[in-house]
Amino acid sequence: MTTDIWPAPLARQGVHATVRVPGSKSITNRSLLLAALADAPTAIIRPLESRDAQLMAGALRALGTEVEQDADAWTVRPALLRGPAEVDVGLAGTVMRFVLAVAGLADGSVAFDGDARSRERPLSALIEALRELGVQIDDGGRGALPLTVIGTGRIVGGPVTMDASASSQLLSALLLAAPRFDDGVRVRHIGSRRAGAPFVDLSVAMLRERGAEVEVGPDEWNVAPGRLRGGKVVVEPDMSSAAPFLVAPLVAGGSVRISDWPTHSLQAGAATPDVLAALGGHIAFDGTDLVVSGDGHVTGIDIDLADNPELACVLAAVAAVGAGPSRLRGIGHLRGHETDRLAALATELTALGAAVIEHDDGLTIKPGPLRGGVFHTYDDHRLAMAGAVLGLVVPDLVVENIETAGKTYPDFAEHWRTLVTEEPFTEEPG
Repeated sequence: MTTDIWPAPLARQGVHATVRVPGSKSITNRSLLLAALADAPTAIIRPLESRDAQLMAGALRALGTEVEQDADAWTVRPALLRGPAEVDVGLAGTVMRFVLAVAGLADGSVAFDGDARSRERPLSALIEALRELGVQIDDGGRGALPLTVIGTGRIVGGPVTMDASASSQLLSALLLAAPRFDDGVRVRHIGSRRAGAPFVDLSVAMLRERGAEVEVGPDEWNVAPGRLRGGKVVVEPDMSSAAPFLVAPLVAGGSVRISDWPTHSLQAGAATPDVLAALGGHIAFDGTDLVVSGDGHVTGIDIDLADNPELACVLAAVAAVGAGPSRLRGIGHLRGHETDRLAALATELTALGAAVIEHDDGLTIKPGPLRGGVFHTYDDHRLAMAGAVLGLVVPDLVVENIETAGKTYPDFAEHWRTLVTEEPFTEEPG
């Protein structure tokens, strides 16, 4: 873990900025995988150029796919997947899970490993499901990385059960790969609760856009075998990465405009404006832009974030400076992300002066007078963004390893500085 520290900009006179956030990680990496499985080249317009996306591109290249990267578009030319190959997943859950699901289609062995934390992230349910579908995987009995897939050039597919409670990516991985299975796939979720439903809906929608036949029933998904189209995909702005900018005027006062906010989207972050309104923010749409204004005072909130989990870290930071206690629910699965996010948030917010109670499914946060100090990020991009939000209103706060935000938002620190203005922001919200 790096010891580099970044003095978080303090918004003494509010925030006022227009921000264009980078492309969606969820859409970029799904697009790359589907393009590698398609029957013709695909142009991916305005993709996210971050570590996660580069790792996905690198993994597909290792399997024989050609990925050509230009300034505003990536061109993917599919080819027969081949081994032997080595895949570095870094800390990218989408690479670890999505590429694993297609590795059996390669003619040869495919070895997977990544950063140390990736060896602790949930993977066993996908490994077992793939074995049921005919894929040979040598994981040394760990149910986790490192592992090797013994590819045979085909995957039989068919019916399978899975508990996807730990991560929606476990389910999405099977669905995205299934058109190339001999018999497709029919997946039934058997867990008590499925995390991240909008992410699965996004996978289904993107499959259908590329020509796949997908039937969805209660806790069951059926993907037929078939060809996937190439063509052109335009990547939406990443609504989850926009979250720290959107909450900035709520905690510091002022107004932030996000350019080109999608009016209709299946991204989980599409629900974020409603959450901001519940916190006391003023939400407006100006053409294609989303404008959020606030007066620096936020209420407490009791909210289930199971369908918008990437908002949790930033919302915890907002809750720590709120006018009353907050309860964040439905996010127990965040313990298996880049770090145990619930434990990390509890530790860091408590160190700054808030009172935090951990629950199995989330956090209770009671605000208190916050003091400066080091906000540790645990090499987690969402923790880095949460620290930046707190720094707007907590003097002398420094964020450890702000560059980890580059996992999904390159140049985050540079863009964040544009929020802090020299002149007072005088326009009244609304």
